Amino acid sequence: MTPLTDELLTKRYALLAILRDMGRVVVAFSGGVDSAVVSKAAVEALGENAIAVTADSPSVARRELNDAHRIAEEIGIKHRIIATDEFANEDYARNDGSRCYFCKDELYGRIVAIADAVVVSGANVDDAGDYRPGLTAAAEHGVRHPLQEANLNKAEVREVARHWGLDVWDKPASPCLSSRIAPGVAATPERTARIEAAESLLHELGLRECRVRLHEGELARIEVPLGEVAVIASARETINKRLLELGFRYVTLDLGGFRSGSLNELVTLETRRKFVKEAVS
Repeated sequence: MTPLTDELLTKRYALLAILRDMGRVVVAFSGGVDSAVVSKAAVEALGENAIAVTADSPSVARRELNDAHRIAEEIGIKHRIIATDEFANEDYARNDGSRCYFCKDELYGRIVAIADAVVVSGANVDDAGDYRPGLTAAAEHGVRHPLQEANLNKAEVREVARHWGLDVWDKPASPCLSSRIAPGVAATPERTARIEAAESLLHELGLRECRVRLHEGELARIEVPLGEVAVIASARETINKRLLELGFRYVTLDLGGFRSGSLNELVTLETRRKFVKEAVS
C-alpha cells in the first residue's frame, strides 16, 4: 500500500466520513479513477449500503463498459448496468455545446428513479471551474460530489487510488464517445460507432491515450501525445485506409498533440457562460 502524506490522509478520512454520514449511496460509476475512488470509499464507509451504477448506451465504448464491470468486481461494490436513451432527445443529438447536460440529466433521472439512496458522482475540485454542463444537471437532481466536499483534486484522487491498490490509478481519462463529435455536428449512434472503431484501431497499435475527433464533413482529427506521433506516421497507410472504410471522408493528424477537452474550444461563449455560472451557483 503506497503511503499518503498527512494532508492527504486527512482528506481520505474526510471522504470516508462524508460518505458514512449519507447512510446509503449510489455511485454514478464510469469506471474511471474518480468514480472508482468514490466507489472504494463508499464500500469502506458503508459496505452493503453502497452500489455502483453504470450507463450503457451507444456513447459508451464497449471496452469502457467491460472495464467498469471488472473494476467494480475488484473494488467489491455491488454493480448494476442500466440502459440510457439520451440519443432520443433532440437537444442531446443537436450537440450545440450543451449535450453533456442532457446526457447527465438522462442518467441522473434514471438513477434517482430507482435509488432509495443519495446519488453521488466522481467530480473532483478540478472540475468545478471547468466547462461541465453535466454539473448543472447533477445539481438539479440533488447529486452530491464527495471528492469535492473532501477537497480532493485529480492528482490527489490518483494518489488515493494508488494507496488503495486500484489498478486504474493511472488510467487516462476516457469521456463518452459523443464528446469526440464537434459542436454543431449531430451526435448519432452511427458516428459514435465509427469513432469507437477508429480508436480501437489506434489502441491496437499500442496507443494508450488518443482521440479521434469528428468534425463537419466527416473529417477525422487524430490527437495523440506528441511523443507518439511516430507511431501514427509509421502506420499512416493502414490508419488512413481503415478510417476511410469506416466512413470518414478525410483523415488528419493534429500537430498540436493530445489535448483533453479540445472540442470545448468550439463551444460558444454564451453557452459556456450559462453552464459554468449554473454549475458554480
